[in-house]
This record gives sequence, structure tokens and C-alpha cells, in this order.
Amino acid sequence: MKIHKGANVFKGEKQTVVTIGTFDGVHAGHQKIIKRLVDAAKIENLESVIFTFFPHPRMVLQKESGLKLINTIEERTEILEKTGIDHLVVHPFTQQFSRLTAQEFVRDILVNRLKAKKVIIGYDHRFGRNRTADINTLKQFGEEYGFDVEEITKQEVDQVAVSSTKIRNALLDGRVEQANSFLQTPFSLKGTVVKGRGLGKEFNYPTANLSLKEDYKLIPKNGVYVVRSVINEKRYFGMMNIGTNPTVGGKDQTIETYFFNLDQDLYGAELKIEMLVRIRDEKKFASVNALKVAMRQDAAFSRQYIKDNYAE
Repeated sequence: MKIHKGANVFKGEKQTVVTIGTFDGVHAGHQKIIKRLVDAAKIENLESVIFTFFPHPRMVLQKESGLKLINTIEERTEILEKTGIDHLVVHPFTQQFSRLTAQEFVRDILVNRLKAKKVIIGYDHRFGRNRTADINTLKQFGEEYGFDVEEITKQEVDQVAVSSTKIRNALLDGRVEQANSFLQTPFSLKGTVVKGRGLGKEFNYPTANLSLKEDYKLIPKNGVYVVRSVINEKRYFGMMNIGTNPTVGGKDQTIETYFFNLDQDLYGAELKIEMLVRIRDEKKFASVNALKVAMRQDAAFSRQYIKDNYAE
């Protein structure tokens, strides 16, 4: 897969079949569209192109929304690289780009830059200034500029019954198992291990304190989760707490993971931690001893869950 940072630097050897979207999460619905894209490219001897944006349009046009994304652009690229497409165009989404008319977008981007011979798009896709153009407009432009339009029907979309919004809502509610089923892979957090307050070590649960690289990455609901990670090419399971540690007077949100059967210094390490299931809400306990009891119960639950679901 070749990665192009904008349509203006795109270079392909043949005409193309293109799909357009933000593809946050690259979920089951996205995968269906991408498979059709790859298959069409092979059948018609074209090159497959995903045209996506960064930042997400809502992050530019509705900054007050505080939108958080399932994937960072780096994660999205890594997932799309495994789908078999020929080209990924990550186009900068700006106020200026948002003001392109539908005809300017089709003529200047799809036709002149991407050399589109075919466009595969969802029935409800809207584009152009103020999102005024739809699938019917695109088909009219296809007749004018000489490309075919293949529509993903409402029935096909409804069969998948998943959207990036549903996944975000599931994660914000702590329903990681449901989110994972939509994503068809565990949701993950990636970052650098930094020094924390050292409280976990005092409780005999030394934790890796994760600092995320991107502030737009969605963090699931505060609470305790069963997680796993690959560290030095070996898989480790553990339990993660997302929250403020209210029992010991914490105020800032932290992401702390205690890995079972791991005894090594992780400071400075880059970790990708996959979230498997939520155990409970974070809560303020009456005492530190009560917190320790809860942590022992969390560990017992986690070990049993791992044994039941991931026994080797």
C-alpha cells in the first residue's frame, strides 16, 4: 500500500476505483466496502484508492463538539494497510477544503488527481460545500466526467448494523466487548509508559502508567478492565484502571495497568494495550484497605476470565 499525504501528491500508474470516508475504527461496515473496492479493482484492472481525511471534518467544522476518535491516524493507517488496497490518500481537511463545491471536488480531486474510473460509495454519503450533494449528484457527475458509480445500498448497510458513532458510544459507556465485536478486533490504547505516583507498588500492584500520544484518541469510561499486551514479543495479560484514584485523593485521569507475571522496568516503553472486558466502575472506597480488597477481587476475576477465554 502506498500512502499519499494529499490528493495533490497522488501518483498512480492506472485509472482507479475510489471510495471516500473517514473510516474511523475501520469496522465491519467499512471492511465490507473495502472488500468490494479491492475486488472491483482486480476485476476491472484498476488501482484501488481509499480517500480519507485528517483531521476528522467534525474536528475542524464543529470544534466545540470535542469529538474523540476510535483510531489515531497512525492506527487507522496500520489497519488499512492490511486490507489489500493499493493506495491510501490522507487528505488534509481544512476550512478551505470544506468550501469546495461538489463539482470542484469531483472534477479537481476525483477525476483530475485520482483518475477515478469508478467510485464506490454509501447510499447516504454527502459531499461538497455544506454537504449538499448526494449519491444522485455523484451519478450525474459520473455521466459528465466518465466514471461509474456503485452504490452501497441502505439494505446492505443495515445488515451490518454498525457505525463509528455506535462504537464510540459503546466505549464511552464502558461496553468494550460490544465495541470489540463491532470492530472485529480489540480496541486498544497506545502510548508511552511514564512515572506515576508509585501507589500501585505500595499496594503490591506495580502499574505501568500510560501517556497517550494523541489528545484526540477516545478513552473509554473510567473503570477497571481486563487487558493484554505484547511486550518484548511475549503476550501478557493484566488489569487496567482508568480514572482519578479518588480513594487516595487523585484528581487527574490516569491510565494504569498491572501486568500479571511481569517483573521488569517498563519506563519509557511504547505499549499497545488491548482492552478485553470491563470489570467494574471506578469508585471511592471508605479506606485504603477496602481498595486493596477490591483490587484482589479484580485480580481474581481477571485471572479467571483469562483462564476461561484465553487458556493455551
